[in-house]
Amino acid sequence: MQKLNSAQSTSVPWAMEMKAVSVEEPGRLVRTLTGGILGCGGWVLSRGANDSGTVNMLFEFERQQCLEIYSVLVAAGLDLSRSGHIRFTELCQCTRNHHEDCGNRDRER
Repeated sequence: MQKLNSAQSTSVPWAMEMKAVSVEEPGRLVRTLTGGILGCGGWVLSRGANDSGTVNMLFEFERQQCLEIYSVLVAAGLDLSRSGHIRFTELCQCTRNHHEDCGNRDRER
C-alpha cells in the first residue's frame, strides 16, 4: 500500500512526501530509494523506516527529473496506487509540455 502526495513549494522544485508499506526489508528500500533519488539529482530531506514495514520519506526534485524519479520509484518495487500513477503521469506530461500550472487542478478539487 502506498500513499503519495505532491506539493509545489515554488515553481521548482517539487516536494514529495511518501508513505509506503514494503514487502521488502524497509531499511534496504530506504537505501535503494535514497540512492536513486540522489542519483537523479533530488534531495532527500528526511527518511526512515520502522519494524512494521512502514517507510517514510520526504524528498524534492527538479521538475525536469520527473520521469527519472518516477522510474526510480517503480524500479525500487513500490506499488503505486492508481491515483499515484495518474498524478505522476500528469506531472511528467505537464513538465514535458512546460505548463506553469502543473498539478494545480488536483489541489483545486
